[in-house]
Amino acid sequence: MGAVPTYFELLGLIAPVFALIALGSLARALGWLSAEADSSLLKLVVNVLYPALIFKNVLGNAALADPRNVFWPPLVGYGTMAGGILAAWWIGRFLGFSKGKGLRTFAFAVGIFNFGYIPIPLMESLFGPESIGVLLVHNVGCEVAIWTVGVLVLSGLSLRDGWRRLISGPVIGLVAAGIGNLLDLDAVMPEAVDTTIGMAAACAIPVGLIAIGSALSETLRKPSQLLSARVTPAACALRLVLFPAVFLALAKVLPISLELKRVMLVEAAMPAGIIPILIARHYGGQPLTAVQVVVGTTAVSLIAIPLWLRLGLAWID
Repeated sequence: MGAVPTYFELLGLIAPVFALIALGSLARALGWLSAEADSSLLKLVVNVLYPALIFKNVLGNAALADPRNVFWPPLVGYGTMAGGILAAWWIGRFLGFSKGKGLRTFAFAVGIFNFGYIPIPLMESLFGPESIGVLLVHNVGCEVAIWTVGVLVLSGLSLRDGWRRLISGPVIGLVAAGIGNLLDLDAVMPEAVDTTIGMAAACAIPVGLIAIGSALSETLRKPSQLLSARVTPAACALRLVLFPAVFLALAKVLPISLELKRVMLVEAAMPAGIIPILIARHYGGQPLTAVQVVVGTTAVSLIAIPLWLRLGLAWID
């Protein structure tokens, strides 16, 4: 890694991500995408394109030859996300949130950082394509945290109901790539197959961001509800101030590889992920609280992401 990028250079790296989200919202507003299209696009991304992205970036990845990049990433992903959800629960209670009045959804939404669509292009821009493989292995731990601790906090479902959700396209893609690495599949894979997977992988992030923007479009039509004097400041203070500081401190002291330290650096700067809105709707949470967390932290992250990245690059690298 050379000189630390300037604030405006880092802002330039994240601008295309938010531009694609805005493009998805615009397409929905103009009627080019419908609610049915939102569901179809998200299913396509989760079940086909994102697994292809994982397979492409994990198979034959030299960084994953280091055992630390196989064991530590999912453990760190699980610990930071599950810990964030539980910490947000206890801090939320201290701040006056209560069950039935947004506590569960607040904790769930604040604890889940954006671990895919924004970090992936950032990691590749800052550290090269090999870093993405470590990020995607890390994200398996994040998925486990969401569907175990997260779902339990949000809805009170049994652990068994959460674990069932772990059998998904991304996990299958990761397992297939892991087996492929053991069998040295990268060396014998037909070029046509590799090209097909690569083309599908290349679509994952742009299509996913456009789908997210379209899904957010309905909530953006009621601007008076997007921000809350109670929810938004608390969410930003936790997600964009306290948690990033904890992440960077852990990245500094844990006996982990430089690649994983960089993953933690990028994740530290992230706003809340979009998935809490969708899961809150499905499991009886309060979607408006999740929207207020996501919209508030995402808006502030346009300033916070470059600041945390610049600080973290100097601190870790």
